Amino acid sequence: MTVDLVIERYDGTPECWDAFARQAEGYTHFHGYNWRKVLEKEFGHECLYLAARTAGGELAGVLPLVRVRSVIFGHYLVSMPFLNYGGPLGKPDAVQALVNHAQEVAVRDRVKLLELRSRRELRTTLPVSHRKITVLLDLPTEDPEPLWRGLKAKVRSQVRRPQKEGVTVRFGRDQVGPFFHVFARHMRDLGTPSLPRSFFEAVASAFPDDAWVGCAYLNDEPIAAGWGFCWQEEFEMTWASSLRSHSRIAPNMLLYWSFIERCIGRGIRVFNFGRCTPGGGTHRFKLQWGSRDVPLWWYQWGARPGASTPSPDAGAYSWGPRLWRHLPLPVTRALGPRIVRSIP
Repeated sequence: MTVDLVIERYDGTPECWDAFARQAEGYTHFHGYNWRKVLEKEFGHECLYLAARTAGGELAGVLPLVRVRSVIFGHYLVSMPFLNYGGPLGKPDAVQALVNHAQEVAVRDRVKLLELRSRRELRTTLPVSHRKITVLLDLPTEDPEPLWRGLKAKVRSQVRRPQKEGVTVRFGRDQVGPFFHVFARHMRDLGTPSLPRSFFEAVASAFPDDAWVGCAYLNDEPIAAGWGFCWQEEFEMTWASSLRSHSRIAPNMLLYWSFIERCIGRGIRVFNFGRCTPGGGTHRFKLQWGSRDVPLWWYQWGARPGASTPSPDAGAYSWGPRLWRHLPLPVTRALGPRIVRSIP
């Protein structure tokens, strides 16, 4: 039996939103209400957080939707921008109603692309893209030794090498600055604008308990860094970087293993390596840990066929990375946030 639903801007409390989202199938950390506060404060984006309610006012579904627009890149509605997951949550009828409403808004506002980055398959007629996947590693309980023994000898050797060189890993909120030092340089070397330091500081403040920041040090210099989030029994490594100047000793291998050990010690059952492009170098790096591929369900509606979010791989933007790599680091730190805020 179909229940009449009303779709409206969410006007309830953050606590009610989070309580509903956490019990819904497909929930991820990025469905949390505090992400709205971060994106509005740091980038000034309009957040159209939508709710599906029954005639009696009962919450039946939610959809965090963010408007990202610029003169250069265009106008997008994304759930969630800059992150790996989003999309509607709730009862099937509510999910369908939220998707339909989002599409109506996209048509009305003449957006270039509506993209719902769902982790699960949805009952919708919208086209789906599997251009990105995520990679998951099931973790043992309590003791990392069974996982360690199951790794290939080459992987174990690569973890030990930075240890022999004296590399150590530190965790904590005080690692935000060192993390950004590594992240900004790594992104510049890739030819990609970096999210601003203020964004990461805001995220650390908004999620003090479930945002983990870790850095690998050699002689007190941060040379690799990672940042991820815990939800339920899962941890996702959302951002990870290492300095090319130290690639010979593979500090990122020790960094990842340290995060994995920490997850096992905290009772987390799944280590999520984050999204990547199938078949790429990053994908191969993630598979070497004995992990498994899981498809992502990114549903899209575009004003024109083939519309997509901006990518340096696209011919129209391919010149950007070539130029960006040669800019001084202070210049990229100053200009990067102005550019990246418009690239969802």
